[in-house]
Amino acid sequence: MMTAPIPENEAERLQALRELLILDTPPEERFDRLVEFAAEEFGVPIALISLIDDHRQWFKARFGLAVCETGRDVSFCGHAIHVSEVMVVSDATEDPRFADNPMVLGPPHIRFYAGAPLELRPGVRIGTLCLIDRRRRTLDDTDLAILMSLRDIVVSELMTEAGELR
Repeated sequence: MMTAPIPENEAERLQALRELLILDTPPEERFDRLVEFAAEEFGVPIALISLIDDHRQWFKARFGLAVCETGRDVSFCGHAIHVSEVMVVSDATEDPRFADNPMVLGPPHIRFYAGAPLELRPGVRIGTLCLIDRRRRTLDDTDLAILMSLRDIVVSELMTEAGELR
């Protein structure tokens, strides 16, 4: 398993995340509905809004997963925040970054992952809207466009909330 490297702009990224004042807040229907819709739209058992802080990924919204956080060191999303486009892993058992990851070898038995980075401003990605399945999958261009549109809604909701707090 390969732990994701720390982004070069980690201090700026963490500051932007903290300024949202969203970490460890209670569930919110607007985010819960988005992940439920994503899971249904893509036919996946798990969809998450995952925020990456210093040592963990914390789920602002989750569908199909009981835990509310995992270690950053085992997170797929920690890798996904390094790119601006959707990161797709069709089969985690064949990807050297994840093949021996405990979340691949054990529950929730991740096989497929697609993570759309939540980019607040250019290069500042705080987490992902992600899809997870227990079977191998791919996404076509239409799927990617839908996932990116849903991601844009999540970012808009995060930014609206932050604007209202200032």
